[in-house]
Amino acid sequence: MSKITKIAVALTASLSMSSFCNAGTLIINSNASDPAPKAAFEEIVTKFEAENPDIKVKYNLYDHEAYKTTIRNWLATSPPDVVFWYPGNRMKAFVDRKLFSDVSDIWSNNNMSDDFASSIQTLTVDGKQWGVPYTFYQWGFYYRKDLFEKVGVSEPKTWEDFLKVCKKLKAAGITPITIGTKNLWPSAGWFDYINLRTNGFQFHMDLMDGKIPYTDERVRDTFAKFGEVVNADYFIKDHAAYSWQEAQAFLYNGQAAMYLIGNFITPNFPDELEGKFSFFQFPIIDPAVGIVEEAPIDSLHIPAKAKNKEDARTFLAYMARPESQTKINKALLQIPTNKRATTADNYFLTKGAKMLASADATTQFFDRDTDPAMAKAGMQGFQEFMVYPDRLENILKKLERARKRVYQN
Repeated sequence: MSKITKIAVALTASLSMSSFCNAGTLIINSNASDPAPKAAFEEIVTKFEAENPDIKVKYNLYDHEAYKTTIRNWLATSPPDVVFWYPGNRMKAFVDRKLFSDVSDIWSNNNMSDDFASSIQTLTVDGKQWGVPYTFYQWGFYYRKDLFEKVGVSEPKTWEDFLKVCKKLKAAGITPITIGTKNLWPSAGWFDYINLRTNGFQFHMDLMDGKIPYTDERVRDTFAKFGEVVNADYFIKDHAAYSWQEAQAFLYNGQAAMYLIGNFITPNFPDELEGKFSFFQFPIIDPAVGIVEEAPIDSLHIPAKAKNKEDARTFLAYMARPESQTKINKALLQIPTNKRATTADNYFLTKGAKMLASADATTQFFDRDTDPAMAKAGMQGFQEFMVYPDRLENILKKLERARKRVYQN
């Protein structure tokens, strides 16, 4: 064999080996960067690799907010094989641009329609499924029981009672509510809940779908209620300078008493404050309006341009299993989307699951229920209102211009 022939054979073997290795590498991009989910998914990946020794996982972890921007670049250029994302309109925006793969086969091959009956619609576009959900969680008020006891107040059931609790806390030198609006979305939780409690589910969803002007009087009613908290200075000062994580400090050091947030906050509660936290649902504003709760779902998707879709499907099917969902949600302190999975024995999860089960309906969250461009404009408006409530008329006009531009009506 000539020297040139030997080199050619060696190069061919090297390329074949390289292709074989690449075919067995599964690239996953994740935004699960907080301590609890980070540790949980590291364990899941390790167990997945042990069960699938031919697959090597490259697990890339990104900051929450940076991820929301960079995912758009990955999907359009050179994406990983699996991405963490959200159902509803956030997913549909990528489906419409042909950036997500149809994974209906995973659903049918694993008989998922029944096990995931409560979440299938949020993953369905044009009769097809485009992702696999792995967790959901309740929103509500997480509060310091010891501070409530110190001031002599109890969990409020109505909006009027809630305002009285805030007034008493403030009079005692305790800021009633912490929030971090630097990343905008925490402000949307307030808008969503007040609008749902004031105007109901159908109105809210019609607003999310661009069918109702933001200058509608019923939207003004929502902001009027919102303003009762803003104008009374019940939120921490300079909240626009803090991320949602940074705003937790005010709750933990006793400067603030309540936080309207998702259950993902609970793994962060300091050990030294064990037993000092509790939870209550967003108060009733109008008893005639049905009770609707926020229950966002998180999901996994395969990009349309992914190179290793076969192993990606194996991973999504693995994450759909009840035992996988039990394990990951126990670490996250959240609720599995697979009805055959087991929810961890945890005070907040038990209370949250009961609350969601008794709700008339649930929603995903403002930035998941409406068009992404409208969500950005809306959340900017909510944050601006919380800082400058006197600008309401200009804010509503800006939101209405955005609605007309996005929905072209």
